[in-house]
Formats: sequence, structure tokens, C-alpha cells
Amino acid sequence: MQLFNKLGTLTKPFEPLKNGVFARLYLAQTVSLLGDAFTWVGLALISYQFGKENAAVILASALTLRVTAFIVFSPFAGVLADKIDRKKILYITHFIRMVIVACFPFITDEWQIYLLVFLLNIFNAFFTPTYKAIIPHIVSKTDYRQAIGLSTGTYQLLGILGPGLAGIVTIWFGARQIFFIDAASFVIAGILIFTLPGNQIQGPKAVGKRLSTWQDVLKGVRLLFGNKLLQFALAIEFISAVAGAQILVNTVAHVKSGLQLTDKHYGIVMAFFGIGASIAAFLSGSIDKSRSRTISLITGALFLGFAIIGANYLSYYPLLLLWLLAGLGQSLAEIPSETLIGETIDEHEQGKVYGSHFAFSHLWWAIAYPIAGYLGTQYPNTNFLIGGFMTLGLLTVTVLFFRARNKNQLTFEGNPKITSM
Repeated sequence: MQLFNKLGTLTKPFEPLKNGVFARLYLAQTVSLLGDAFTWVGLALISYQFGKENAAVILASALTLRVTAFIVFSPFAGVLADKIDRKKILYITHFIRMVIVACFPFITDEWQIYLLVFLLNIFNAFFTPTYKAIIPHIVSKTDYRQAIGLSTGTYQLLGILGPGLAGIVTIWFGARQIFFIDAASFVIAGILIFTLPGNQIQGPKAVGKRLSTWQDVLKGVRLLFGNKLLQFALAIEFISAVAGAQILVNTVAHVKSGLQLTDKHYGIVMAFFGIGASIAAFLSGSIDKSRSRTISLITGALFLGFAIIGANYLSYYPLLLLWLLAGLGQSLAEIPSETLIGETIDEHEQGKVYGSHFAFSHLWWAIAYPIAGYLGTQYPNTNFLIGGFMTLGLLTVTVLFFRARNKNQLTFEGNPKITSM
């Protein structure tokens, strides 16, 4: 009996796949994510073709443009997801992205990389919030957290496996030809999207006075920051970004310069981080079943803070365990905000709130990256120590602030659905 219970726990994250509509949507997103891994591996190789000394600058600029597109366009995407046919948004943006990806093999100048990356991520900014807004409408309430965890866990897992698979395919087909494989993956995902029942994935129509697009964008922001549960989750998400940026930006220098190790060791260290994030994401729906997700949020931030605070002074093998712990913390700290939107925001408002959340979550990283870069440059021997103290300090201030504001309670009890300020 205990064996069956353990097996049930292991298979619980995959329960939402019994829902045929979600299974197709999930598979389409998985194929798309695998294609994204091909895109960035191919882009790195093309950047290298423009000169070894320029590759890092080109990639950094491309990532900056990617985040900028998300911050600027995601709120409008969320509004459209509430107003027009979501199925059309999914397949139109999907096939436009396919065409853009198919243009990458023909790049002849650096500016073309920037243009195509920006255009690609404009339409990515429209696809992702719409995808997230659909999930609460096609899975049951009991499976919703597992569905979000499964989607996020797959994202993390493909972040580990995808580049390796893309590298193998590149050996066979070449750096530029890999983009045609990528474009083909969009076709497969697009076919799966076409099979989705439009009436099931469309949210309910809004009632009352119809707002302009800009008013809807502002309403999405107000709803996001006006929800007490989401306020705390967003604050923790910012803390998570501060710690996570330290890992993504400064690990390579620490492993190669500080520990005097190789690219292979760096890859293994980051794989441990991704594995930890994947495990926590897959199990997130079962770890903390409270309404506020406070345990998950605080635990995640604590894991991150304690994982990085001593990293400057540890050798390779302890670092692997710490980065595994940090990966666990990253998912525990970031996933709750997505599930809370589906559980506390009215259905006809969720699209605009998902769009706003997608924008602000990337804004947190846009703030955190320069901080990590500054610490890595100015304090290379203590960057993780400082970052760890910042993480734990911000967490302490955040918890004390919300505890005082909410009369010594972190489990906020308010209306389960918040629709206006």
C-alpha cells in the first residue's frame, strides 16, 4: 500500500495530462520550447560567426531586446486574450514566429539579428500570456496547480536538455540550417493548436462598460498589485530574481576563474540548478496546498539566499549541492504567483493580469541583471556573499512589512476573487 501511495505521489504532477485539451496545449508548448532552445543555440553560433570578440555583446544585446519586448508588449497581449479569440492569437502568433525563425539562416549583418530577435519576442510576448490564461479554463481546480507546475517543470527541464539536443542537431545540419528544424517544430505545434476546441479555451466575456485597450492594460496592473496575495508573491518574485541573476550572471566566472575549472564543469553546475528547479516545479502543486502559498514562497527565497551566500568559499562538489538547492528555491519562489492569478482573479479578467504579470516578472530580472553584473565585476571574490545577504535581508524586510500591514498574519483572508480596486 505504501508503494502505491509513493507511486501516486510521483505520478500526481502528470494528472492534468488526462485532460485531452490540456494535453494537446501542453504538447504544443513543449514542442515550441524545444524549438526555442534550437533558436538560442543557433543564435549563439551565428553571433560567433560575426567575430569571437563580438559574440558576447551580440547575445547580451539580443537578451536585452527579448526582455524589452516582453515588458512592453505583454500587458497588451493579456488584454487581447480577454477580448478576442484566444485560439487565433495562439496560431497566428505561432506561424508568424515560424516565418521569423526561418529568416535567421539568411542573416548577413549584425543589425538583422537584433531586428529578428525583437520581432520574434514581440509575438512570443503575445503567445505566452494567452497560453497561461487558457490553462485555468481547461483543467479542474484540483488539477490547476499541477498543470502550472508541469508546464514550468517542462520549461526548466528543456532548459537543461534542449541546448544539448540542439548542439547534436547542429553537428549534423550546421549552425544556420538548425533554424529550419526550429521552424518545422513550429509547424508541428501549430497543428496541435489547430486541434484545440475554440469554445473551451476562450474565457467568459467581460460584463459592464467596455474599456479601451489602454484602460484595460492599466486595470490589469491595478488588479495585479491590488491583490494582497499577489503583492506578497510579487515581492518574493523580485527577491528570487535578485538571487537568480547572481547565479545566471556570475557562476561562469566563479567556476572558471575562481575554481579554475572548465566549460564542462560550468555546464554540470548549471545543470544541477536546472534539475533542482525542475523537481520543485513538478512537485509544487503537492508541496504547499495553502491558499496563500506563503510556505512555498518563503521557503523558496530562504533556499536561494542560503544557497548563494557561501558559494564564494566552497569547492566544486559542495557547489553542485548548493545550486541544486537554489534551483529548488527558484521554482518554489516563482510558481505561486501564476497559480494565484488563476485562483484569485475573476475569469474574464485573467488574461490582462497574466499579461501584466509576465511583463513585471521580466522587469524584475531586467533590474536584477545589472546588479549581478556590478557585483560580479566590482566584487568578484564576494559577489555571492553580498548577493546572499541582499536576498535574506530583502526577505526579512518583506516578511516584516507584510506581517505588520496584515495584523501579524501572512495568510491573507480576503475575497477569493478580486476584480477591481
